[in-house]
Amino acid sequence: MNYLAHAYLSFGQEDVLVGNFIADFVKGKMLLNYPTAITEGILLHREIDRYTDSYPLVRAGQSYLRPKFGHYSTVITDIFFDYFLGKNWEKFSDQPLEEFIEHTFLILEKNAKHFPERFSKMFYWMRKDNWLLHYATLEGIQMSLTGLSKRTRFDSKMELAHLALVEREAEFELIFFAFFKDLETFAFAKLTEIKSQHDSY
Repeated sequence: MNYLAHAYLSFGQEDVLVGNFIADFVKGKMLLNYPTAITEGILLHREIDRYTDSYPLVRAGQSYLRPKFGHYSTVITDIFFDYFLGKNWEKFSDQPLEEFIEHTFLILEKNAKHFPERFSKMFYWMRKDNWLLHYATLEGIQMSLTGLSKRTRFDSKMELAHLALVEREAEFELIFFAFFKDLETFAFAKLTEIKSQHDSY
């Protein structure tokens, strides 16, 4: 999943949110450098990604993209799912999307001392250009995918991936709704499990 989903799946817990956002930039023994609650968010992020990538319907959607986009298909579906979450936000939360995003950014800014250097540089642009809000629009998705395409080592063709969303939006949206509630249930249970494991140490 992408950043808007990881924010939502932090379940209002600030330290978990921080961990959820920085997880991709925390490698190896770096995990030992963080407070327990942030570590729990990092571990949750990894479990969310594993669950998403192994979900049969998600894999089916990725199989449609794979002939053109190869292994970047997983990145593309993650961004597509943020689009559907943002687009249908009122089905998941009573808090307005703009308010939720602003609160998310404020929490992250308050915890900037925990940011890995690479995430800190990226967060500047995430905040400045309000990536989380733009994920809810087709234009924002196109900009995001084009930006990612420029940063890949190989020709990913991700700058064209929004066209696949336009072509198959209804089908990808069905996949999103079919799996996201399952993901939410899984993530909440997994976070509870992770916390109970830490409490037992």
